[in-house]
Amino acid sequence: PRQVNGPVGAFLLGVAFAFGWTPCIGPVLGSILTVTATSSGNGAIFLGAYGLGLGVPFLLTAILMGNAAAALKRMRRFGVALNISGGAIMIGVGVLLMTGRLQEIAIWMLTTFPALGAIG
Repeated sequence: PRQVNGPVGAFLLGVAFAFGWTPCIGPVLGSILTVTATSSGNGAIFLGAYGLGLGVPFLLTAILMGNAAAALKRMRRFGVALNISGGAIMIGVGVLLMTGRLQEIAIWMLTTFPALGAIG
């Protein structure tokens, strides 16, 4: 396969990244913008927190890129196990979601660990 480097490669990577993240980011950002448009005080705080939460990980990754590359190389030997375990977790959550048990687990967690409700 041919590698695309430089500005064109960066643009294509950004397009692919945006395409993959739009279903996740769109509803959250839309909700924050709706709250901002309809309330008088908290909108700027929500948008600021959202921007920091979205931007800081990218900045830290850029700053620590050399360390991150070395860590990813060390993790490569666990790649198959990570893929299998991650897939099993996704299948498990999907089954819980389809059977309606995910909501029961969430309610149990909030009643058992009330501090978790303060986080979200």
